[in-house]
Amino acid sequence: MKPIKAGQDLTQGPLLRGLFAVAWPVMLSFLLHSLYNLADAFWLGKLGKTALVAPTITMNVFFIALSLAMGLGSGGTTLIAQYRGAGRPRQMERAAGQTLVLLTVAGIALALIGLAGSVPLLKLLQTPSDAFPQTLTYLRWILVGLPFMFVFFVYQGIFMGMGDTVGPLQINLITAILNVVLDPLLIFGLGPFPELGVAGAALATCVSRALAAGIGLHRLWRGHRGFQLHLSDLRWDGRIARRILKIGVPMSLGQVGTALGFTLLIGIVNTFGSAVTAAFGIGHRIIHLTLVPVFGFSQANATAVGQNLGADQPERAERSVRTAALLIGCILLPLTTVMFFFGATISRVFVNDPQVIAYGRSLFQITSYSVFAFGFVMVLLGSFQGAGHTVPVMVLNMSRLWLLRIPAAYLLAVVAGLGPAGLFWAMFLSNTVTALAAGIWFSTGTWKRKVIESEEEVERPGAAALESEG
Repeated sequence: MKPIKAGQDLTQGPLLRGLFAVAWPVMLSFLLHSLYNLADAFWLGKLGKTALVAPTITMNVFFIALSLAMGLGSGGTTLIAQYRGAGRPRQMERAAGQTLVLLTVAGIALALIGLAGSVPLLKLLQTPSDAFPQTLTYLRWILVGLPFMFVFFVYQGIFMGMGDTVGPLQINLITAILNVVLDPLLIFGLGPFPELGVAGAALATCVSRALAAGIGLHRLWRGHRGFQLHLSDLRWDGRIARRILKIGVPMSLGQVGTALGFTLLIGIVNTFGSAVTAAFGIGHRIIHLTLVPVFGFSQANATAVGQNLGADQPERAERSVRTAALLIGCILLPLTTVMFFFGATISRVFVNDPQVIAYGRSLFQITSYSVFAFGFVMVLLGSFQGAGHTVPVMVLNMSRLWLLRIPAAYLLAVVAGLGPAGLFWAMFLSNTVTALAAGIWFSTGTWKRKVIESEEEVERPGAAALESEG
């Protein structure tokens, strides 16, 4: 059996150092993905307000596709992490190959369905008539790029499971820079490039994603940091594919449900006027940035839990969860305290409107410490994901929006007459209750069962050949 050299081995050594080594590239990659959207919005804003409608409306569609890619990809990531912890490289490669097949097919199918239904979809989303042609063009180019995005998520997920997040960061950095450079060239037709307007921004994104997929595939086939795919890994294996889907489908459903829930919530927020919408938008962006370190350590913890359960070290897996939670608590407590006391100042940085600033102060004073609680939710969700038991992730994600936040927002803001403050209290309530529910579910210990097959199953006739292959 060839040794596993790629990535961080989180089954031994200091956990704190290992978690940080995996987490910091994830944080930077997350920020680079945000740069994609900021670059498009910045340059398209120069064309006028109708040009900005395209990325705004398309973002809802894209987020659903992103949720599917991340959810399905998590199935492969979990199996790879557990196989790595168990020291079984051929199963790692086999799981990676099956993940690539599944996500490539899913990406192409979703793109084709989206292209066929793009016109009725934009009508359903109430796209303004003056922005409809531009938005349609933008959406179609984004859909063309979807399969590339799905393929890159396979590469990223494979190396995430192995504890190597630097490789994906390198590709994210290259393609983010390419997107930022191509945007003005293709939008305004600078130099030898054609002037494509809104389509130019989407094409730049599509080209960047194609490059990311190309580099990722090249690394997988040629071998990168000790890991290499083979053509035999792409042959259909229903047993592994079912495992990937069993883990990934609940993750996808939970994330898609969250995306749809936020869309409905925004509709409730919008009924209170532009000042409330602006304050909510500012608050959402600040909270999103505050949670960047949480996202990094949550993903690192998922990898650590997966590897340690694969190595039959459930106690170390639990210690990883507690270490990640302590780290996140130390980071979030000062950040949420600043948000609580300086919410008005933060809002004033974005817009100097007294009404928006007042609502911003209210939002931050009510919701800040619930963001602290939600940080722990993300750690526990990462634990369930790494273990491969993703039904709790689906239930907690869906319940937070559909059973708690949306009904509470309507009851408190509209029925009880609290107005915008009712919306903010609904955020506090949903985050806090979900944190308590996640903690109780985690304490049962049911997540400590690994989902990969035992060594005895691997050694059955036919499986041993797979282990020695390559």
